[in-house]
Amino acid sequence: MTLPAEFGLIARHFAPLAGKGGLGLGDDAALLDPPPGRSLVLAADAMVAGVHFLPDDPPETLGRKLLRVNLSDLAAMGATPLAYLMTTAFPRGVTQDWIAAFAAGLALDQAEFGIELLGGDTVATDGPATFSLTILGHVAPGAALRRMGARVGDEVWVSGSIGDGALGLLALTGRLPPDPHLASRYRLPQPRVALGLALVGLARAAMDVSDGLVQDLGHLARAAGCGAVIEAASVPLSAPAQAALAADPALLPRIMTGGDDYELLFAADPADSDRVLAAAAEAGVPVTRIGVFVAGQGVRLRDPAGHDVPLPASGWSHF
Repeated sequence: MTLPAEFGLIARHFAPLAGKGGLGLGDDAALLDPPPGRSLVLAADAMVAGVHFLPDDPPETLGRKLLRVNLSDLAAMGATPLAYLMTTAFPRGVTQDWIAAFAAGLALDQAEFGIELLGGDTVATDGPATFSLTILGHVAPGAALRRMGARVGDEVWVSGSIGDGALGLLALTGRLPPDPHLASRYRLPQPRVALGLALVGLARAAMDVSDGLVQDLGHLARAAGCGAVIEAASVPLSAPAQAALAADPALLPRIMTGGDDYELLFAADPADSDRVLAAAAEAGVPVTRIGVFVAGQGVRLRDPAGHDVPLPASGWSHF
């Protein structure tokens, strides 16, 4: 018997991604046994064409980005990836080759990050391509990193480099010269899963940088009932970002507020700075001290002369 088109598509492209709990994607729901003695961590994110990715982005990058932005949420909680559920709304007329490339990208990242598909839903839409993913991870009970917990005097740390995602979008849309590194950072963020695990019991608060460094640090500061100061000169920039900023200093606000970095932002006791550096080295991820939590409210960006840098906006918002 020939399968209906929807089920044939699922069997061809997505069933091979399913783990044991996914039951071959042949049932109405999945079965999952969490690791004994562990607490589940769940997160969800959606991506819409024209909002979170460019309509002509390669399909092999889209499934990977969808998975990676969710893995970044697990990293921010210090969680180990376990499995995921995914809903895909493909535009009518999408080709089998396009879907095959989308699924092939997912397969690459499932292997890299040790995670498997449990199920979800596949539909067609007259609107833009839309994808949603719910991810599951696990932590020791009570050990998850949280946004709340920073204290006045704690140091502000960030992983990797800031601004590449935002500048990558500008490069891909012709507002900056083409740059392969920046484009890759926009299309394929690097979730800092190993670093998140290394920071458990060390970071006092943490989250990932998705909506802009300034705005996301504001979330940590607000949860702690304090403010924060960022030393602009300390914020780590990649070589392409440094070159872009040198050519156009007006890009500084975009770098600090543009988002799409998916780096880890966290608070730590100054007395633990050596331990933070050692944990980051073990995880193979560079980290940088960029500021401090202070009494008061809000986030200030300070230049080398000690003056506040005005910012037209703090970060990305859908509304």
